[in-house]
Amino acid sequence: MDTQGVRDAYRRYARHYDLCFGAIFHPGRKLAIEQMGIRPGDRVLEGGVGTGLSIPEYPAGVQVTGIDVSTDMIRIAQQRVERLELPNVSLMEMDAENMDFTDDQFDHVVAMYVLSVAPYPSRVVDEMRRVCSARGDLFIVNHFRHRNPVVSGFEKMIAPLSKLVGFRPDFALEEFVDQTDLDVIESKPVNLFGYWTLLRASREPRSATAAAA
Repeated sequence: MDTQGVRDAYRRYARHYDLCFGAIFHPGRKLAIEQMGIRPGDRVLEGGVGTGLSIPEYPAGVQVTGIDVSTDMIRIAQQRVERLELPNVSLMEMDAENMDFTDDQFDHVVAMYVLSVAPYPSRVVDEMRRVCSARGDLFIVNHFRHRNPVVSGFEKMIAPLSKLVGFRPDFALEEFVDQTDLDVIESKPVNLFGYWTLLRASREPRSATAAAA
């Protein structure tokens, strides 16, 4: 996976993304936003906002910033914002691995269906930590390699097609947590058959949390 490969994949998906992935991914989006405990006046960053399917789920009175590396996806998201007349939502074309925001800028930071797409997931997590305020947590919704050996075997088999399909089918949760030093507070299965996972993680790395204990 590389950034241009991601752009190319989502250029192909953009027009049909909502139809193919809207309903099936919706429970994960909805639950992630509910779990944030958003309060009026909070600032939320959604990395990899895509076509903006999650935007209507955010409560009124919060400032939502959505970023995505795909020009085609952001264009559709902007049309959604304008159609729904949501002045509290700002959208930007930006790489989640290299954000242009200041430190501690957001009260809540979420990445939905992004980490198995990003060329360097650890950079995304580092940036999520950097822009998240001290009182906030990180929220991640993603597919991880299935624990069933038959399913995971199939995922490994199609892994060489990652660039074509636009994500890593064999993205392993344990490896991801180790590589990012992620301090997972809570993990929940979401969506159809629980095939995807919602993670709530501390802003601080696991090693820092353990050292402070």
